[in-house]
Amino acid sequence: MRAICTWCVVTLLLWPLHVFASERPAPECTNHVGETVVFATRDTVRASVAAGMANRAPDGTPMVFRMNYQSAPPAFQRFIDLHECAHHQTGDVDRPHPPRNSPAHLMNESIADCVAILRIRDESQDPEAVLAELIPALRSAMADVGFPEISTDSRVANLEHCYANYGSASDYIAVCWPQGGLTRCVLIFSVQSEPETNKRTIYFAGTHRILG
Repeated sequence: MRAICTWCVVTLLLWPLHVFASERPAPECTNHVGETVVFATRDTVRASVAAGMANRAPDGTPMVFRMNYQSAPPAFQRFIDLHECAHHQTGDVDRPHPPRNSPAHLMNESIADCVAILRIRDESQDPEAVLAELIPALRSAMADVGFPEISTDSRVANLEHCYANYGSASDYIAVCWPQGGLTRCVLIFSVQSEPETNKRTIYFAGTHRILG
């Protein structure tokens, strides 16, 4: 049996108090065991902070809560949605939360960023325009929150590398198999094909245990 709400993932993206037109529609999102993730809006008093939270509701429903989206531009809204969806897609929500800022935690966040930017690239009508809006907004937000510039540069570099070099989000996440009552998933960083020899080289990010 999967644990219910063993951890919650929160993404805070600070943006100057500035009301945008509306929330954009939620994306399609299915978690690592095939369940549909439900998006819901939760109002908070901090109107200048756009945030997302991925968790399971008390009844076990996989959820993403969207907070204060009216204060974020569309590219930011899309990125938050897809980042939080990625935590469901990779099974992060159903595993114990690693210590904050630990290597495991930072890897989870980098993977979620990568999945999000791959979906933006592959699902947007004009992904270059979305990226052009997102990256400056992300830099500004992280500076306002207090992140050092080196952390921001590292995050942006990861996003740009994923965008330019990797295949689809589904290829990036894939390959799971049961083992000892658990499901073990390998996260694929990239797949390179050689048409002449029909050889494929797969680069792995690491192995992650998911509660079965």
